[in-house]
This record gives sequence, structure tokens and C-alpha cells, in this order.
Amino acid sequence: MSDLPVQLKFTPLFKRRLKALAKKYRQIKTDIQPIFDEIIQGNFIGNQITGTQYIVYKVRAKNTDAQSGKSGGYRLIYQVESPNQVVLHLIYSKSEQANVSAEEIQTAIAQYQADSDE
Repeated sequence: MSDLPVQLKFTPLFKRRLKALAKKYRQIKTDIQPIFDEIIQGNFIGNQITGTQYIVYKVRAKNTDAQSGKSGGYRLIYQVESPNQVVLHLIYSKSEQANVSAEEIQTAIAQYQADSDE
């Protein structure tokens, strides 16, 4: 375990989705900040997702703008590229999207990698 903080990278897709959600949910950045803090400290929280060739996690965040508990919260999908580099690929509100498939995650990662190779 290194003492270096984990570097977070945000894909354009993640930023677009966050921006769209932020129009509807004013507290979203405050709600998801504790997750970023955990990841930066090297705690890869959430459930590991199988079905992709990458180390990918899905983590839940509470939505304080919607009073419906965890089921109405957010989901963040992130990829551990290395012990000190994490890429955030997807964010969605559970109330708007039930789930995300391994295929969708794989596509998002492939798209990001293709874009960053240019």
C-alpha cells in the first residue's frame, strides 16, 4: 500500500452525467464527496462488478435531495487502473436508472480508453 493519495480521473461521460444530475439534485456534489475522499485514501469501497475484464466497483451514495433512502440514491461506477489511479466512468440516480449492465460499463471504459489514446 503506498502512502501516495489515489489520483481520481473523471471521464467526459461521468462529467456530463454529473452535470445533468446536478441540475436536478443540488446536493449531489456534497453527497458524493465522501466517496471520493474514501477512494483518495486508497479504500476501494463498493461492490466489485464481475463481467468486465477490468477491476470495476459500483458504490452507492445517498441522495439527500430525494428522501427515499438508499434505493433512491446515486450509483458511481469506477475503475481501479492502478493502486494509485482510479477512473470514474458512470454516475446515475437509482430513481432514474434501475441498473447498469456489465456490457454498458465495458463500453464506457472502452470509449474512454479510445479517447485517451488519441
